[in-house]
Amino acid sequence: MRALLTTLILTLSVGACSGIETRPAPITEFAAGGYKYYKWRSEPLPNTADSQDPMYIMDPILRKELNKDLAKKGYVLDDARAQFTVDYVYAAGLRMGERSAEASNLTPYPSVNPNRQINQAVVDNAYALGGVKETSNIALQFNDASTRKEVWHVIITKIVEDVNKVNLKEMKSSLAKGVREALSTLPPAK
Repeated sequence: MRALLTTLILTLSVGACSGIETRPAPITEFAAGGYKYYKWRSEPLPNTADSQDPMYIMDPILRKELNKDLAKKGYVLDDARAQFTVDYVYAAGLRMGERSAEASNLTPYPSVNPNRQINQAVVDNAYALGGVKETSNIALQFNDASTRKEVWHVIITKIVEDVNKVNLKEMKSSLAKGVREALSTLPPAK
């Protein structure tokens, strides 16, 4: 029992520090479907103008990671025999007062402690780190191929630290981690 509790606490601590939040829907309807074959509901985004928009950069990376992780669980990408379809919606968002990677290790939220030898740098940091944070949000949606009814979804959210710069290496890493966490509740293919 103690080992189980320790493992649970360690898992939650590591998950809490990852900077990526996943919110999966209940999996019962998808699990009852006995799915194995899938296809993408939409075509990949064509980036003919070599756009640096995060949406165009993210699309092929997300598809690759999702295909890879679904294959690890035994699902097969096959347009002809698809039993369910996969699609996603990407949206930027805002959160007020969310913690940042730069928040202190004593408290996850930036703050000012009155009467504790406060200097102007501490005050400035509290203002800078305690404000509105931009988020990247991806909703993965799985639909039954015959009924077109949603059978499962999961939302992946990450706080964006530098909104003015697209860091390809960080994006690949974050998408790989986010998809892996998002599909953790998905059962293996039947």
